[in-house]
Amino acid sequence: MTKNVFKLFSTLALLISLTVTAVAKEITVRGTLQKTVESGGWLISAGKSKYLLLNARKFQSESWFKEGTEVEAVGETKPDVMTTYMEGTPFEARTLRAIEQGQSSLSNTATRNMSRVTVSGDSIVNAQPDTAILTLSVVTQARGALQAQQENAKQSESVVRALKAAAGSGGEVKTSGYSLQPQRVYKENQPPTITGYEARNSVTVTLSDLSKVGTVIDAASQVGANEVAGIAFTLRQDRQVRDEALRQATREAFGKAQVIANALGGRVIRIVEVQEEGTPRPLPRYETMARATADVGSTPIEVGTLEVTSRVQLIAEIEVG
Repeated sequence: MTKNVFKLFSTLALLISLTVTAVAKEITVRGTLQKTVESGGWLISAGKSKYLLLNARKFQSESWFKEGTEVEAVGETKPDVMTTYMEGTPFEARTLRAIEQGQSSLSNTATRNMSRVTVSGDSIVNAQPDTAILTLSVVTQARGALQAQQENAKQSESVVRALKAAAGSGGEVKTSGYSLQPQRVYKENQPPTITGYEARNSVTVTLSDLSKVGTVIDAASQVGANEVAGIAFTLRQDRQVRDEALRQATREAFGKAQVIANALGGRVIRIVEVQEEGTPRPLPRYETMARATADVGSTPIEVGTLEVTSRVQLIAEIEVG
């Protein structure tokens, strides 16, 4: 009789195990550590639910691992595991930590009067330019397109040779534009009439020796360059200056946040966000020039300084007493 009953229960257990689909599901459990009825066992009591810790030994060396400790565990339920007393859902924790300290910290934070302020900081850093960029053009006009083009080519060749000689080894000369356009006369109620053609060849010169700027302009003008579009003074290597501008803008923004906090009788707790508005770049200093004259006098050039600007927006969290 006893053997038959044992076989019956064994058969039922086998059928149950075959019909149960074991699905492991990762969950986060928050509750209190408690001992189980079974000696040496532990579970997490989370309200009406209980989770039996299958790997409690992994965490028992922790100082906080004791009955009554509030904990948070991340792990998987094990529905295919069966225990003697089945005291709670079988649960294997991947991580287990005490949350009593964290809750206390959150509670203290909640009692504070916290505010956020958004401030901005601006800075301007002056720098001495080390590069000059000149754009010069040869403009020729003639009744025919070929004539205008040929005359322009002749003068442009002379200008390029003069520029390279005046700029020296430290200068860079390159063509930056070319156009051949018809010149039209417009009369009322009549189609436009082409009266001639204008050829324009533009050359850009980059100089690292700023003392040669006036000399280069004079040399080009004397051999056929009849238009100087402008001069730009800038920095070839500007990283150090940009970093300093950004540093000063950030300090100014943080200083504003501290002033606001002090005015409210509080203090800055932390910086929530810092954002650079735009990229700080040296603003090229331009000297626009009209058509070159035939004056044989040397062209005076005053270099001056550059302004590197930066702007930073900062969000700070302040505690008000």
